[in-house]
This record gives sequence, C-alpha cells and structure tokens, in this order.
Amino acid sequence: MQTKAPQPVTLLKGISTLALIEAYFEFNQLKQLYRQGWLRRGAPPERCESVAEHTFSAAVLAMLIADGHFPALDKLKVLRLALLHDFGEIYAGDIVPDDHIDAATKHRREQEAVQQVLGKLSHGEAYLSLWQEYEAGASVEARFVKQIDRLEMAMQAVVYERQHVVDAGQFMESASLIISDPPLPAILEALERLRGARD
Repeated sequence: MQTKAPQPVTLLKGISTLALIEAYFEFNQLKQLYRQGWLRRGAPPERCESVAEHTFSAAVLAMLIADGHFPALDKLKVLRLALLHDFGEIYAGDIVPDDHIDAATKHRREQEAVQQVLGKLSHGEAYLSLWQEYEAGASVEARFVKQIDRLEMAMQAVVYERQHVVDAGQFMESASLIISDPPLPAILEALERLRGARD
C-alpha cells in the first residue's frame, strides 16, 4: 500500500499511554493512506486523496442527502456509520479489486483491524457492531451509507476527470451498480451529464 508516511502508531512503540490516544494514533493512519484506486489509475501522489479525506466527504454528503431526502433515517446512526466505515483500512489497507483478494479475506482483515483499534475503548463493542452493521448492509442506514460511499467516489472521479487526472468512466460504472434509492440515481445521472459539459 502506498502511504504518505509510516503508520503513526509506530511512533508510540515502547510508550504507555491512554487507550484513546493510542486509538487516535491508529486511526490517524487513514490520513496517511492514499486511496489506492486513484493511484492505480494515474493520479500522482501529490494530487491523490487520502482515505480520511474520502471518509470526511462521504460523511458530509450522507448528512446533506439524508437531511434533504431521507427524513425517516436515524441521522446520528448515518453519521456514525459514515465515519466508521473505513476503519477496517487502518491495518488492512485500501484493498481494491485489482488486488484480487477474495471478499471473505478482505472482511476478516478489516474486522480484525476494527477490533484492534476500537476494542480497547469503553464503547468499542458498540462501534464494532456499527461497523459490522455497515459491512452486512443490515439496516436501512447501512445500505444508505453504502450507496453514499459509492456516490462520493463517483463525485471525486468527476472532479479528477475535470482536472484531467483520471478518467471517471470506470468509477461511474462501479457506482451505478449499487446506487438505487431515489434521488441518488438522479444525482449520478447529473454527474454523467457534467462529464459531457465543456470546460
């Protein structure tokens, strides 16, 4: 995995500290970890977003769309799911389809990472349960956040495409496979129209 720097938690080697501080140094890795799909499609490291940047954007997008179009959703749960959904990548890395790692192995590695980071905290089991709920798509909120995760990816792809960094086509196609709840397909269609618009 290509990263900006080594895992920050290695800076605590041999030092005893609070569980919260250790967890912070662990999830700080998401700021160091590039989104590997962009790198593999030609985005230079200096232009490539980190996993943390994606997580932030997905959480904001989830908040805005849930507030505007999904009044029945539990908004706090939506935000928690969005903020936690990439925690498996802290130690497992940003595994992408090109890695040819089967889904069961990917899930196991990511679950172990989430357990390692959150298990030490007082509400760790509740957070782990939320992450598992997201992974399984076990609630309407989890399924919504999964769609938002892909929609954010598609939006970032179009940003990169308009900046002449990557071709958004493959990312748009990937997003269209999972996005189904109105008005999300309409947003994707509007993004597609934007791809054809002149600069």
